[in-house]
Amino acid sequence: MTKSMQSCVKMQMFSLLTFFLFFTYANSQSQSLLYNQEHTVLLKIKKYLQNPSFLSHWTPSNSSHCFWPEITCTNGSVTALAMTNTNIIQTLPPFLCDLTNLTYIDFQWNYIPGEFPTSLYNCSKLEHLDLSQNYFVGKIPDDIDRLSSLRFLSLGGNNFSGDIPVSIGRLRELTNLQLYTCLFNGTFPADIGNLSNLETLLMFSNSMLPQTKLPSSLTKLKKLKVFHMADSNLVGEIPETIGEMVALEELGLSRNYLSGQIPDGLFTLKYLSTLSLYKNNLSGEIPGVVEAFNLTLLDLSQNNLTGKIPDDLGKLKNLTFLNLAMNQLSGEVPESIGHLPALTDFEVFLNNLSGALPLDFGRFSKLETFQVASNSFTGRLPENLCYYQRLVGLTAYDNKLSGELPESLGSCSSLEYLRVENNEFSGNIPSGLWTSMNLSTFMISQNKFTGGLPERLPRNLSNLVISYNQFSGRIPDGVSSWKKVVVFNASHNLFNGSIPQELTSLPHLTTLLLDHNQFTGPLPSDIISWKSLINLNLSHNQISGKIPDAIGQLPTLNILDLSENKISGHIPLQLALKRLTNLNLSSNHLMGRIPSEFENLVYDRSFLNNSGLCASTPVLNLALCNSGPKRVRSGSSVPRSMIICVVVLASLLVFLSSFMMIRIYRKRKQDLKRSWKLTSFQRLSFSKSNIVSSMKEHNIIGSGGFGAVYRVAVDGLGYVAVKKIYSSRKLEQKLVNSFLAEVEILSNIRHNNIVKLQCCISSEESLLLVYDYLENLSLDRWLHKKSKPPTVSGSVQNNIIDWPRRLHIAIGVAQGLCYMHHDCSPPVVHRDLKPSNILLDSQFNAKVADFGLAMMLVKPEELATMSAVAGTFGYIAPEYALTIRVNEKIDVYSFGVILLELTTGKEANHGDEYSSLAEWARRHIQIGSNIEDLLVEEIAEPSYLDEMCSIFKLGVMCTATLPGSRPSMKEVLKVLLSYSDPRANGEKKVGFYDVVPLLQNPKWEKKVEY
Repeated sequence: MTKSMQSCVKMQMFSLLTFFLFFTYANSQSQSLLYNQEHTVLLKIKKYLQNPSFLSHWTPSNSSHCFWPEITCTNGSVTALAMTNTNIIQTLPPFLCDLTNLTYIDFQWNYIPGEFPTSLYNCSKLEHLDLSQNYFVGKIPDDIDRLSSLRFLSLGGNNFSGDIPVSIGRLRELTNLQLYTCLFNGTFPADIGNLSNLETLLMFSNSMLPQTKLPSSLTKLKKLKVFHMADSNLVGEIPETIGEMVALEELGLSRNYLSGQIPDGLFTLKYLSTLSLYKNNLSGEIPGVVEAFNLTLLDLSQNNLTGKIPDDLGKLKNLTFLNLAMNQLSGEVPESIGHLPALTDFEVFLNNLSGALPLDFGRFSKLETFQVASNSFTGRLPENLCYYQRLVGLTAYDNKLSGELPESLGSCSSLEYLRVENNEFSGNIPSGLWTSMNLSTFMISQNKFTGGLPERLPRNLSNLVISYNQFSGRIPDGVSSWKKVVVFNASHNLFNGSIPQELTSLPHLTTLLLDHNQFTGPLPSDIISWKSLINLNLSHNQISGKIPDAIGQLPTLNILDLSENKISGHIPLQLALKRLTNLNLSSNHLMGRIPSEFENLVYDRSFLNNSGLCASTPVLNLALCNSGPKRVRSGSSVPRSMIICVVVLASLLVFLSSFMMIRIYRKRKQDLKRSWKLTSFQRLSFSKSNIVSSMKEHNIIGSGGFGAVYRVAVDGLGYVAVKKIYSSRKLEQKLVNSFLAEVEILSNIRHNNIVKLQCCISSEESLLLVYDYLENLSLDRWLHKKSKPPTVSGSVQNNIIDWPRRLHIAIGVAQGLCYMHHDCSPPVVHRDLKPSNILLDSQFNAKVADFGLAMMLVKPEELATMSAVAGTFGYIAPEYALTIRVNEKIDVYSFGVILLELTTGKEANHGDEYSSLAEWARRHIQIGSNIEDLLVEEIAEPSYLDEMCSIFKLGVMCTATLPGSRPSMKEVLKVLLSYSDPRANGEKKVGFYDVVPLLQNPKWEKKVEY
């Protein structure tokens, strides 16, 4: 190589090196510039979010933002931003896409408001977007396909409404689409079937969607693995072509209105592991050929399936959960199912199954629940149900099972609930079962069991129901150790001896039923510790002695039956002041005058066959008491000196009494001024002393878990109603201040269907709420045969309000709630809606009262027992136990229960021990019961039946398990008004699905189920 050539090569190498160095420098400068820009944007985001504490480490001095936990960098540039469950309440920063390389955005589980942020369109590289579980409203934009690179899109758990846009079907790169639990009320696009790369589709809990068929185009999604569309108002049949979705692993179409048969192809999908079709209207038989051998969960419950359980189900060796309950299946359970090695849950209750249960159940698998109740099974229970010590629940009630309980249950330490009522079991209870450490519910009534009660019971036992058996002996003294027992029902047995004093030491006992036994001796005298007792039935025994005076001091007692005994003495006056809902003292040896509080028709059957009793009025059909004054015989004379002495002594007594009364009055007046504080919300014609001095027992017109209600006469108003909220402890000032602040808000509410709050009077231990007095008192007195006040205008036949009045009441309550929810700013939530908090004036106009204010005085640590104290079981929405967040949907649930009460006449806690009126009604809808058979017979006139059935269904809708599935009060009111008078206006009656939902219907809780 010549020198010139060498020189040329050197020059070229130098040029290349210079270019490389320049490029490296320029790139470094560019990276540095980008890094600084991104750092500035991140600090700007922090400032936009108002410097939340969880971003305290985002500081200018901390320059390594790629190491911040919310940030992911690739090649030194921010590509991912995640802020999940961090309580963000602002809208998304509009400059978020100034982070130009973002591919991943995750803001799920926050409180972000507003509409879908179209500023995200500037994130041209975005592949993953998760905005789920926030408070977004409005429509999903029609041009959302501008985010063309998206592979993951989750907008679930928001308040999006309107149509699901067709443009979503043009996001061809999507592999995961989640649009669950929203308020969509428009169309469902078949174009989603064009997403050929889709693997996961979650669209469950969209109950606001109009009834629509499952688009057959979805079955073209050959890569789809997970598809859940439960509770989304689907109708029609499941497409036969669903068997062509060969990649399907999970399918959830439960809680819809699907009909027809289950396609055979569904049971041939070899990758299918989860199949949930419960709560539909599916009919026909379960496919007999089963080749989906990967199935682990199969739930076909709450349908109309008929025929036998296929023997092929016994081939599903991976099956852990099998639920075929609440269908119309018949025949025997195949022996092969008893051999399934992975089975943990077996549920076939409420069918027409018969024959003997496979004896190998539990021998080959670790059973946890075994529920075969309400069938026609015969023979014995399988011996090995708890073979692996994993059995938690066993329900076999309402069958024809016989023999003794399996001895192995006596060593089943995992067992928590056992229900075998209404069978033909006999013999002794396995000894170990009486002491099973985790057993909480033990219900074995209506069998032929024998033996006695043990000294000790399981430490967690709360429900002990052993009625209608042949148990004998005494109740052991060790009953005092049954500390957690809530219900003890041992009626219709052969128990004898006296009722032990130790029984009164059970602090949580609410129900004690010992009727129809052979008990003797007196009632326990010291019963004041029965603080929680609501229902006491000791009838049809041989109990003697007197009724303890302390029985009238039991704070929650509401039902008392001591009939058919040998009880003597007088009726305690304090018992009369309790105003019990149900009282029966008939067929005893009682004597004396009936307290005047009992002299009304409500108690006309309460005192029969007591020859020594008399009454002042004939209303009780008892002998009249001789109450006239004794006459002085004519001709008798009294010495004049004695008369003078009597006059002098009487004058002296009058003077001393007057002097003492003046002192007492002055002292009481000073005490009133010193200890009571009046907070007025209206112009008053009375003083606090007028109210406080009238808190006498004879003025009580009602009572509840937090106190009593008094009727007090005042000048200018006639009467006012005073609710006294008391506490066993000194009220903390912080609680009182919070309470008074809430009261002041409510005092400004003005509506014809909300009772007017006059004032609040407070002391260290009590609070008095003074309301307008309404003549017909509370709704519960009319619905559930409680003591009825006389009506001011017109009469009510047999104290039963007819259907037009009931509808009028429902509309009034709905109008009051609608005003609170939609016309108040901020919205007002009642929190404790129930019939006792709905007052009626002389024309049966309903007025909502109380607003659950008493519960505000409960400390957070006492909330766990609040429902028992407040007595509102049956009206509380299911989610109330899961979160303390309160919004309008809990009122909608409570109102739905009231609609069910108005139409059926049943109480909110109607149902078995595991259900309520709402669940009872829902179950009847699911099994297709004739609703007309469920209505109040006395008022169900032919001309009202259609209306009553519709309002019953509306009540079921309002008590939906998921808050998002409940209508708003505005929607409910529109339905009710369509049935109101005048009936001849020709207006079309509307139903729930005819009502347009509010777009910003608030969510209740951030919890997702499918």
